[in-house]
Amino acid sequence: MSYQTILFECEGPVAVVTLNRPERANAMNRTMLEELLDVCDTVEGMSDIRALVLTGAGEAFCSGFDLKDQAANRPDGVEQWRDALQIDYDAVMRFWHLPIPTVAAVRGPALAGGFELSMACDMTVAAEGSVFGEPELRFGAGIVVMLLPWLAGPKAAKEIILLGRDDISVESAFDLGLVNRIVPPGEDLSEAMDIAKRLAVIDPMLVKQTKRAINASFTIMGMDQALQNALDIDVQIEGQGSPDKTEFLRLLREEGMKAALSWRDARFGDDA
Repeated sequence: MSYQTILFECEGPVAVVTLNRPERANAMNRTMLEELLDVCDTVEGMSDIRALVLTGAGEAFCSGFDLKDQAANRPDGVEQWRDALQIDYDAVMRFWHLPIPTVAAVRGPALAGGFELSMACDMTVAAEGSVFGEPELRFGAGIVVMLLPWLAGPKAAKEIILLGRDDISVESAFDLGLVNRIVPPGEDLSEAMDIAKRLAVIDPMLVKQTKRAINASFTIMGMDQALQNALDIDVQIEGQGSPDKTEFLRLLREEGMKAALSWRDARFGDDA
């Protein structure tokens, strides 16, 4: 099966999905989101596949949503934003709801939507030197998939999200329960594959129903409703528009990403 922005292959009972835009640090555009939804549908229909590994090509897992694409084709108004953000939300949460277990293999940055993708997977293996974060508020955007408070707790989530931190080390992510295993550079995919192959040995009915039971605990606590409410709020944020994001996207469009990031970081006294 051929895709434009992802790679898909199977190694025995394990499906491997690779985000494949290394020249853009695997930033997610609409095509990638649609292809992620499609490949998850495909995998769910394959009775011989018992686990899925999600990884990124090149030196990054995923830098988030493609802001260059958004600067060139920015949605206008609440309804256009609802369509754009809903597919983002659906693609990320597909990995949470997929009946088979999902394992993220992270190296390099896993930021914004990329961070959310790693959190939506059932387990996360990360290489030393990987970095996580939610920088959206620093450039005037909201959070699409508000998983962080459910996994790390409200205090940590508020610090990371409200300060727009994009410098969460792999060690800190491990301490927060966002990473299961830290491995030496270059071993993230092999470790994730080892976990997936071990999962594939177990009776798939047991794995499926037990994952369902764990997820149901969060549903009973109100996570699904809270995430949908957070998405609705983000639609209103983006539909209304922030002057910070308007300026960030203008600089990105006219002067490039480096200038936009320099403007963003200078406001906080940070080095670009």
